[in-house]
Amino acid sequence: MQNSLLFPYFFVVLLGTSCAQAPKNDINSPETLDFTVELVVDDLQNAWGMVFLPNEAILISEKSGKLLLYQSGNTKEIENSPEVYNRGQGGLMDIELHPDYDNNGWIYFSYASSEGEGKGGNTSIIRAKLSNNKLVNVEKLYKASPNSTRGQHFGSRIEFDRDRYLFFSIGDRGNRDVNPQDITRDGGKIYRLHDDGRIPEDNPFVDKSGAKKAIYSYGHRNPQGLALHPKTGVLWEHEHGPRGGDEINIIQKGKNYGWPVITYGINYSGTEITDETSRPGMEQPLHQWTPSIAPSGMTFVTSGKYPKWQGNLLVGSLAFQYLERLELNENQVTYREKLLDGMGRVRNVRQAPDGFIYVSIEGKGIYRLEPK
Repeated sequence: MQNSLLFPYFFVVLLGTSCAQAPKNDINSPETLDFTVELVVDDLQNAWGMVFLPNEAILISEKSGKLLLYQSGNTKEIENSPEVYNRGQGGLMDIELHPDYDNNGWIYFSYASSEGEGKGGNTSIIRAKLSNNKLVNVEKLYKASPNSTRGQHFGSRIEFDRDRYLFFSIGDRGNRDVNPQDITRDGGKIYRLHDDGRIPEDNPFVDKSGAKKAIYSYGHRNPQGLALHPKTGVLWEHEHGPRGGDEINIIQKGKNYGWPVITYGINYSGTEITDETSRPGMEQPLHQWTPSIAPSGMTFVTSGKYPKWQGNLLVGSLAFQYLERLELNENQVTYREKLLDGMGRVRNVRQAPDGFIYVSIEGKGIYRLEPK
């Protein structure tokens, strides 16, 4: 779970843990840096999402609910942004462009919304277009239910695959014993829609009575990273564990990723959640972090600007305040490196169309990694 009012992550860091069967997680600091860091957009509190528009502008979501447009050194607030339920970990979260944005102009947003059944809020997905610094043609595509006044585990990242299906994540909303394993309920799931919000006919649970038809995979805790593998086109995900057991998963149709029946983590109090780290019919993570790094944001490096990093995975750490670089070999993590150590809580990392890596750090802003 990420930092919240109820469970601050310094508690996790101070206590630490070592779970049974957890693999060793050595992380290295680079001997020399092949890049410098340049602050591009300053004075941001919690820049949750960012996308790069064709006119070299950056569209940025602040968790508080502000939608900002940065261009040529100036930042403007966009009008008609969605009304958010700003509580705990919920607020205005991710942004993603339609793969054919240049022609259709659609922008997709995830945010905590109080619309619908019950008090509180839950994660919602909308799409809209940007015109004269204002969102227009706003369409609601999905709203999780019921609402909850709990402040944790809204998710939420957005990603399109190569077939232009829309994927998004919703966390278990702090209701781990009910939501993640129940496909008739929202929460603790990865979802798949057509770009206009229609349910794909081949979604895994469309013929299951009472199921939420948009569900693509289940048994998740709080996914805050989604990225397509640049070679295979397969969706990768990472999610917050409890105290220990943050995970990287390769998302497969209809699969159960186990939470909370299996986990490498324990309760924040130090007590056991379960004695099982595996079970038939439940997927194992590709990689898990113990102690928790509190991962947020994820991107594969494909840019020639960082030749030594090509094919690597970059993941932000909220808990330990660094950017993690992971080298991979046949879907196994073979090397871990700590970048931007101590700069602050890394909320997001993305590779822009120009090939540069941009990193969002809470309380500071958005930085660009400039190769030497």
